[in-house]
Amino acid sequence: MSDPLIEQARLDWMTALARIGSESKRHTRPAVEGVLTRMVGLTLEAVGCQAPIGARCDVVNTTGERIETEVVGFAGDRLYLMPTSEVRGLTPNARVIPSRQSSDVLAGPELLGRVIDGRGRPLDGRGPLRARHAVPMTGKEINPLNRKPIDEALDVGVRAINALCPIGRGQRMGLFAGSGVGKSVLLGMMTRYTEADIVVVGLIGERGREVREFVQEILGPQGLQKAVVVAAPADASPLMRIHGAMLATSIAEYFRDAGRKVLLLMDSLTRFAQAQREISLAIGEPPATKGYPPSVFARLPQLVERAGNGAGEGSITAFYTVLVEGDDHADPIADAARAILDGHIVLSRELAETGLYPAIDVETSISRLAPQITKADEFARIQEFKRIYSRFRQNRDLINVGAYQRGSDPEIDRAIAMQSPMNAFIGQDMTTAVGIDASRAQLAELLQVSETVATPPEEPARAGELVIGDGA
Repeated sequence: MSDPLIEQARLDWMTALARIGSESKRHTRPAVEGVLTRMVGLTLEAVGCQAPIGARCDVVNTTGERIETEVVGFAGDRLYLMPTSEVRGLTPNARVIPSRQSSDVLAGPELLGRVIDGRGRPLDGRGPLRARHAVPMTGKEINPLNRKPIDEALDVGVRAINALCPIGRGQRMGLFAGSGVGKSVLLGMMTRYTEADIVVVGLIGERGREVREFVQEILGPQGLQKAVVVAAPADASPLMRIHGAMLATSIAEYFRDAGRKVLLLMDSLTRFAQAQREISLAIGEPPATKGYPPSVFARLPQLVERAGNGAGEGSITAFYTVLVEGDDHADPIADAARAILDGHIVLSRELAETGLYPAIDVETSISRLAPQITKADEFARIQEFKRIYSRFRQNRDLINVGAYQRGSDPEIDRAIAMQSPMNAFIGQDMTTAVGIDASRAQLAELLQVSETVATPPEEPARAGELVIGDGA
């Protein structure tokens, strides 16, 4: 017969061992350090350690400072690392220490009014962030059948967009323009005037001075109160630029999942693609289309598809600027963006040079959801405006050289008479907002006036016939 004291001691010992065993399972094995073997450009190669794609590794330089890097690829036992900041003081065989930090980022209402970088660190000098929630930087996949349909028009405060290229709440639009055509100004107008609970701005790969201008002049103190600005300017590493775009989207997703109506503005999608190209080429991925590797075109929809409506009441209406290199709208990134977005607004350099702002080319701009978010008569007016506007553009050369004689075609006569009023309708002062109801009413009034424009022929001519003048 066993001693009760010995039996109790045995049970206590077994319980303690079980507790220690369960706790030990929660602890990961110690990280195995590696060494730096090669550095070419911004790509570092390390051996002797293992880490998954996207994991962080610290590289120790000669002064003992840790330089943060991220695993972007591997080949055999070699890891390819990309630094998130400037690299200094590295030597061969420098220590490479895998980090156990997760890739989650902070989010929450505490971020409102703050300006942060691509890693979520404050840039505004207002102290550390106190956000209590963490969200994955890569986002969460949404079943497309669970997404709420887009059936509500969104007022962006810009007359030409409200009336001629209507946007739905939860829609993803591209803003296509060359350099210096006014896309940043138009983006600022939509930032101030769009009806949204939260505004998330991602300034990715743009000039550093534009960050301060956007925060102080475009947003202002009042607009900043409901906004979060993520800035990763052109001098940031390509990895930081990618993180900036993903972080801005993650913050927007957090507020959408909380039932808020979010406006996401990203300037620009092209710089995101160029950053991915830099990384892909650095680790040896072959280029496929005009210097862009295939991974670039895979990353674009992964970023864009995270915006839009969710399963609940929240929504993310997103505007992505696309820089058209050399005004070539067949640029690979512009072409890929058109295919994955829900519409595009094109800014014309030709119109901008005439002093028309915003220089929206209504001929080539389109909203794919316009039929769903407008009434039948409103959509008919949009088509009629574009038809008249396009008729003038098609015959502009003949009209300018005097080869067209007035009265030859009533439709062309109407287009000529309406050209100035139409340009005035498209143009808008950047300090003035025009609501969606007012925009549609003004469009109806403009087209009603155009029907009464009298264009008596100067000479008898058959309808549809072009008469060449004596000076032609």
